[in-house]
Amino acid sequence: MAVLYTTVLLVAGVKPAILIGLVSGLLSIVPYLGFIIGFGTSLVLSIVQYQDILHPMLVVGGFLIVQLLEGNLITPKIVGESLGLHPTAVIFALLAGGSLFGIGGMIIALPIAAFIKILLAEQLA
Repeated sequence: MAVLYTTVLLVAGVKPAILIGLVSGLLSIVPYLGFIIGFGTSLVLSIVQYQDILHPMLVVGGFLIVQLLEGNLITPKIVGESLGLHPTAVIFALLAGGSLFGIGGMIIALPIAAFIKILLAEQLA
């Protein structure tokens, strides 16, 4: 995520792109935190640095693309493989956790889904 955020910020010309991209990527461990911090900071800096509409729109479009990639490809694939869950199960677990308990629910959703998978596998075996 840090590489993707940094690339977007370099293309948009936001300074300091590398620092903001790395911090956003590291904070992405907590769902939405990296996005919120990186997007907000980048948007404000792009407005202050360039005082036009093009650069803030580049930031908005770039972060939108990164979020789409993360939500639909990166997270389900990587997390699903490491937990042994199907990517669709990962998405549903995150949606259920978020709907029921907010950000805290999203944090505990995947460990609980993996635990349920293990319980079901032992019951069926």
